[in-house]
Amino acid sequence: MRVVLDTNILVSALMVQSGTPGLIYQAWVRREFVLLISEAQLHELRMVFRKPSVSSRIRPHSAGRLVNLLRRKAKMVSALPEVQRAPDSDDDFLLATAEGGDADFLVTGDGPLLSLGRHKITRIVTAATFVKLLR
Repeated sequence: MRVVLDTNILVSALMVQSGTPGLIYQAWVRREFVLLISEAQLHELRMVFRKPSVSSRIRPHSAGRLVNLLRRKAKMVSALPEVQRAPDSDDDFLLATAEGGDADFLVTGDGPLLSLGRHKITRIVTAATFVKLLR
């Protein structure tokens, strides 16, 4: 199973390790699915970690460790197609990562992205739905 996790899921996994995003992160660490990532998402992740509301809750070494782990263990999708479909154009890279990596799922907490339901072959689901699918 090939999966794109929205940046909000990755950040939430570090903030609340016992929550649903944390369960998804642990499933990835156990190699229950292939995580797809792109340079665009790594850039967004680094920018989010710099926000005061996030940096006050996640230590820099934890953020850096996650980025390094993603670089080593996730599958990098380097050839991203042009996508202009997300309700918020800042999220188009997530759909492009999903499309370019032939993702089965895009997991997000973003309501407008969820409202799309799917992008090409990729189902767009909540974290709670994805955890149920893992079981």
